[in-house]
Amino acid sequence: MTHLTASFFQNILQDPAGLLILVFVLSLSLSFHEFSHAWMANRLGDDTAALQGRLSLNPLRHLDPIGSLMFLIAGIGWARPVPVNPARFSRNVTMKAGMMKVSLAGPVSNLVLATVSSFLFYVVLTIVRLTDGGGSILYFFQRLTSQLYFSNVILAVFNLLPIPPLDGSKVFGSLLPNSLYYKLMQYERYIGMAFLFLVIFGRGILSTVLTYIRMPFDYIILKPIGFLFEQLWKLL
Repeated sequence: MTHLTASFFQNILQDPAGLLILVFVLSLSLSFHEFSHAWMANRLGDDTAALQGRLSLNPLRHLDPIGSLMFLIAGIGWARPVPVNPARFSRNVTMKAGMMKVSLAGPVSNLVLATVSSFLFYVVLTIVRLTDGGGSILYFFQRLTSQLYFSNVILAVFNLLPIPPLDGSKVFGSLLPNSLYYKLMQYERYIGMAFLFLVIFGRGILSTVLTYIRMPFDYIILKPIGFLFEQLWKLL
């Protein structure tokens, strides 16, 4: 772990622009993720998060110190969970259905950011082609939009894993019978601690798994947008 930390800070000194990009991506991606949870809960009638100031894109409202550090070091992190009280959902939505919608809102928001950033990446790439290489500013935005895409896809995939306390566990749990769901929740704390251990010490394994799970999203998001711009480039 000491070697990992030393290597991390060495990379920062060698690539300050990369650190700036990571901090921006971290602040935007995690904040938008948690804001989306709060927005969906509020839309369904639960204003608990809104009353606590979480219906905001301000990173200071959402970022968790340990989760932010893990994002910078390992590329996988988390923010402070948004408080949700399903008992306050509107009467026209069940608690389980409401929790599924609130849980899905976070990963879906990351996929929206990934789609927007991939489009912007190809816009910048088009400008680079038209200007025969562009310059350092265009290169910076290439890195930024690329990092924004890959980080948000990974965040979406990571949070959709059916492992407590990730969003995927609540989505998966909403599909289970109540008796089985509540029995699973009894072990949520222990499963979460084991998973945190894996994130910190087994990030190589986790990164490999997430890379393979991420591939279908590249074909759904990145490849079609890339194809459209390739057709455009033929006309230029």
